[in-house]
Amino acid sequence: SELKHAEATLSKKVDNVAQCHIHLAQTLREEARKMEDFREKQKQQRKKTETVMDAAHKQRNLQFKKTMDAKKIYEQKCRDKDEAEQAVHRSANMANQKQQEKLFVKLATSKTAVEDSDKAYMQHVHTLDKVREDWQSEHIKACEVLEAQECERINFFRNALWVHVNQLSQQCVKSDDMYEQVRKTLEMCSIEKDIEYFVNQRKTGQIPPAPIMYENFYCPQRNAAPPGKTTGPNLARMLFYVLSSVDDPDYSLVDDYSLLYQ
Repeated sequence: SELKHAEATLSKKVDNVAQCHIHLAQTLREEARKMEDFREKQKQQRKKTETVMDAAHKQRNLQFKKTMDAKKIYEQKCRDKDEAEQAVHRSANMANQKQQEKLFVKLATSKTAVEDSDKAYMQHVHTLDKVREDWQSEHIKACEVLEAQECERINFFRNALWVHVNQLSQQCVKSDDMYEQVRKTLEMCSIEKDIEYFVNQRKTGQIPPAPIMYENFYCPQRNAAPPGKTTGPNLARMLFYVLSSVDDPDYSLVDDYSLLYQ
């Protein structure tokens, strides 16, 4: 039976398609694991870069704060020196010599404080400039690393998606090839041939069984047909049909009969 053959082919091909889908799922899981490993690797690299950048940024902010504090101290010392100079000028006409000497000592002390604060301020500015250059250099390096990571990420995921699409497309082609084999099998299916095959497999003989005739108990030789029926063949002809049917190898007795569909 070509139809049975087509059904068996379909069942086999569907099982093959299922196995291919299982293999494809395993392949996709493996590709997904590679993608996760790649993301984790980039995450670790980015974390190292961010740690270096955070340290440089904190150092720059700390040095900037120190520089601004030094600037405030320097400006305050300058104002103190200016006030001391004005006090000396105002006390020029004063007769109190001791008071003038005290003002001169305060002026000298303020000048020394200005010089010290100026040196400290200049030193902090110089250090801040060096820290700024280091921070800028680290910032450029970090940008280059992140840009390289981004290029690598785009290229990796582009290729990964390309592979995924190819795998799915290949699976579709495989499935269609298997289904095409089923279609070719169905094209070979012939209704007439399948019916002929069924008849040859299930036939019970070419001559139908003889009808059961009425027999009168008191007059066996006088057979009558059932009411409403025409008179059947005589007893000799009936026995001939029965005996010839039994000798037919294709003939099936009632005891051998079985339903095809329960």
